Amino acid sequence: MEIRQATKADYPAIYDLVQQAFKTAQVSDGTEQEFVEELRKGSGFLPELEFVAEDKGKLIGHVMLTKRGIETTEGEHGVLLLAPLSVAFDYRNQGIGGKLMQAAFDKALTLEHSAVFLVGNPDYYKRYGFQSAADLGIANGSEIPDEFILGIQLVPDALKEVTGTLYIE
Repeated sequence: MEIRQATKADYPAIYDLVQQAFKTAQVSDGTEQEFVEELRKGSGFLPELEFVAEDKGKLIGHVMLTKRGIETTEGEHGVLLLAPLSVAFDYRNQGIGGKLMQAAFDKALTLEHSAVFLVGNPDYYKRYGFQSAADLGIANGSEIPDEFILGIQLVPDALKEVTGTLYIE
Protein backbone atom coordinates (compact mmCIF):
# COMPACT_ATOMS: atom_id res chain seq x y z
CA MET A 1 0.00 0.00 0.00
CA GLU A 2 1.17 3.50 -0.86
CA ILE A 3 -0.03 6.83 0.51
CA ARG A 4 0.50 9.76 -1.82
CA GLN A 5 -0.83 13.18 -2.66
CA ALA A 6 -4.02 13.07 -4.71
CA THR A 7 -3.97 14.30 -8.30
CA LYS A 8 -6.73 15.60 -10.54
CA ALA A 9 -6.62 12.28 -12.37
CA ASP A 10 -7.70 10.61 -9.09
CA TYR A 11 -10.85 12.74 -8.70
CA PRO A 12 -13.32 10.35 -10.40
CA ALA A 13 -12.03 7.39 -8.37
CA ILE A 14 -12.11 9.50 -5.18
CA TYR A 15 -15.74 10.41 -5.89
CA ASP A 16 -16.64 6.70 -6.20
CA LEU A 17 -14.57 5.71 -3.16
CA VAL A 18 -16.15 8.34 -0.91
CA GLN A 19 -19.64 7.45 -2.13
CA GLN A 20 -19.11 3.73 -1.47
CA ALA A 21 -17.33 4.23 1.85
CA PHE A 22 -20.11 6.35 3.29
CA LYS A 23 -22.81 3.84 2.31
CA THR A 24 -21.66 1.81 5.32
CA ALA A 25 -20.76 4.72 7.62
CA GLN A 26 -22.44 5.14 11.00
CA VAL A 27 -23.45 8.67 10.06
CA SER A 28 -23.98 9.76 6.46
CA ASP A 29 -26.33 11.95 4.47
CA GLY A 30 -25.28 10.38 1.16
CA THR A 31 -23.74 13.58 -0.20
CA GLU A 32 -20.18 13.27 1.11
CA GLN A 33 -18.78 12.78 -2.40
CA GLU A 34 -20.38 16.08 -3.50
CA PHE A 35 -19.02 17.71 -0.34
CA VAL A 36 -15.49 16.76 -1.47
CA GLU A 37 -16.10 18.43 -4.83
CA GLU A 38 -17.49 21.57 -3.15
CA LEU A 39 -14.48 21.76 -0.84
CA ARG A 40 -12.18 21.60 -3.86
CA LYS A 41 -13.99 24.59 -5.40
CA GLY A 42 -13.69 26.67 -2.22
CA SER A 43 -11.02 29.16 -1.25
CA GLY A 44 -9.91 26.89 1.59
CA PHE A 45 -8.84 24.04 -0.70
CA LEU A 46 -5.20 23.05 -0.35
CA PRO A 47 -4.33 20.45 -3.02
CA GLU A 48 -1.13 19.56 -1.19
CA LEU A 49 -3.26 18.39 1.77
CA GLU A 50 -5.37 15.86 -0.13
CA PHE A 51 -4.07 12.29 0.07
CA VAL A 52 -5.04 8.85 -1.18
CA ALA A 53 -4.11 5.33 -0.19
CA GLU A 54 -3.55 3.02 -3.12
CA ASP A 55 -3.17 -0.74 -3.24
CA LYS A 56 -2.07 -2.37 -6.50
CA GLY A 57 -3.34 0.58 -8.53
CA LYS A 58 -6.72 0.77 -6.75
CA LEU A 59 -7.67 3.71 -4.52
CA ILE A 60 -8.66 2.36 -1.11
CA GLY A 61 -8.56 5.48 1.05
CA HIS A 62 -8.82 9.26 0.92
CA VAL A 63 -8.45 12.25 3.23
CA MET A 64 -8.34 15.99 2.76
CA LEU A 65 -7.63 18.99 4.94
CA THR A 66 -9.01 22.41 4.05
CA LYS A 67 -8.60 25.84 5.63
CA ARG A 68 -11.10 26.98 8.24
CA GLY A 69 -11.07 29.66 10.87
CA ILE A 70 -11.92 30.09 14.51
CA GLU A 71 -13.72 33.39 15.04
CA THR A 72 -12.00 35.25 17.88
CA THR A 73 -12.29 38.76 19.25
CA GLU A 74 -8.97 39.54 17.51
CA GLY A 75 -10.15 38.18 14.14
CA GLU A 76 -9.91 34.80 12.52
CA HIS A 77 -7.42 32.19 13.74
CA GLY A 78 -6.56 29.75 10.96
CA VAL A 79 -6.99 26.03 11.47
CA LEU A 80 -7.67 23.05 9.23
CA LEU A 81 -10.79 20.93 8.76
CA LEU A 82 -10.38 17.20 8.16
CA ALA A 83 -13.29 16.12 5.98
CA PRO A 84 -13.94 13.51 4.94
CA LEU A 85 -11.82 10.48 5.81
CA SER A 86 -12.79 7.48 3.70
CA VAL A 87 -11.52 3.91 3.58
CA ALA A 88 -12.97 1.21 1.31
CA PHE A 89 -15.04 -1.29 3.29
CA ASP A 90 -12.80 -4.30 2.58
CA TYR A 91 -9.74 -2.38 3.85
CA ARG A 92 -11.12 -1.10 7.15
CA ASN A 93 -9.60 -1.94 10.53
CA GLN A 94 -6.10 -2.13 9.06
CA GLY A 95 -4.85 1.28 10.19
CA ILE A 96 -5.24 2.92 6.77
CA GLY A 97 -7.31 5.82 8.11
CA GLY A 98 -4.66 6.56 10.73
CA LYS A 99 -1.88 6.42 8.13
CA LEU A 100 -3.79 8.80 5.86
CA MET A 101 -4.31 11.24 8.72
CA GLN A 102 -0.64 11.05 9.71
CA ALA A 103 0.50 11.77 6.14
CA ALA A 104 -1.83 14.78 5.98
CA PHE A 105 -0.74 16.02 9.42
CA ASP A 106 2.96 15.66 8.58
CA LYS A 107 2.48 17.75 5.43
CA ALA A 108 0.31 20.27 7.31
CA LEU A 109 3.14 20.78 9.80
CA THR A 110 5.60 21.51 6.99
CA LEU A 111 3.14 24.16 5.78
CA GLU A 112 3.05 25.63 9.31
CA HIS A 113 -0.50 24.62 10.23
CA SER A 114 -0.89 23.84 13.90
CA ALA A 115 -4.40 22.47 14.55
CA VAL A 116 -7.05 20.33 12.85
CA PHE A 117 -10.76 19.98 13.57
CA LEU A 118 -13.38 17.54 12.31
CA VAL A 119 -16.87 16.22 12.75
CA GLY A 120 -16.72 12.56 13.62
CA ASN A 121 -17.08 9.59 15.91
CA PRO A 122 -15.28 10.37 19.18
CA ASP A 123 -14.61 6.67 19.86
CA TYR A 124 -12.63 6.43 16.61
CA TYR A 125 -10.82 9.77 16.51
CA LYS A 126 -9.83 9.98 20.17
CA ARG A 127 -7.52 6.99 19.51
CA TYR A 128 -5.48 9.37 17.36
CA GLY A 129 -5.26 12.16 19.91
CA PHE A 130 -8.38 14.16 19.04
CA GLN A 131 -10.34 15.70 21.87
CA SER A 132 -13.54 17.67 22.05
CA ALA A 133 -13.32 21.22 20.74
CA ALA A 134 -14.77 22.39 24.05
CA ASP A 135 -11.84 20.78 25.91
CA LEU A 136 -9.55 22.84 23.67
CA GLY A 137 -11.45 26.02 24.64
CA ILE A 138 -13.18 26.33 21.27
CA ALA A 139 -16.94 26.89 21.09
CA ASN A 140 -19.14 25.07 18.59
CA GLY A 141 -20.89 27.47 16.20
CA SER A 142 -22.84 24.79 14.35
CA GLU A 143 -25.97 22.77 15.00
CA ILE A 144 -23.90 19.58 15.19
CA PRO A 145 -23.86 18.15 18.74
CA ASP A 146 -20.73 19.20 20.67
CA GLU A 147 -19.49 15.66 21.27
CA PHE A 148 -18.87 15.20 17.51
CA ILE A 149 -16.76 18.37 17.06
CA LEU A 150 -13.20 17.27 17.72
CA GLY A 151 -9.78 18.83 17.40
CA ILE A 152 -6.11 18.01 17.63
CA GLN A 153 -3.15 20.30 18.16
CA LEU A 154 -0.37 19.37 15.74
CA VAL A 155 1.90 21.73 17.65
CA PRO A 156 1.73 21.44 21.46
CA ASP A 157 -0.28 24.27 23.02
CA ALA A 158 -1.09 25.71 19.58
CA LEU A 159 -4.54 26.73 20.82
CA LYS A 160 -3.55 27.65 24.37
CA GLU A 161 -4.12 31.36 23.80
CA VAL A 162 -7.03 30.94 21.35
CA THR A 163 -10.61 31.49 22.47
CA GLY A 164 -13.38 31.61 19.94
CA THR A 165 -16.01 29.83 17.91
CA LEU A 166 -15.55 27.28 15.15
CA TYR A 167 -18.17 27.22 12.41
CA ILE A 168 -18.09 23.85 10.64
CA GLU A 169 -21.13 24.17 8.38
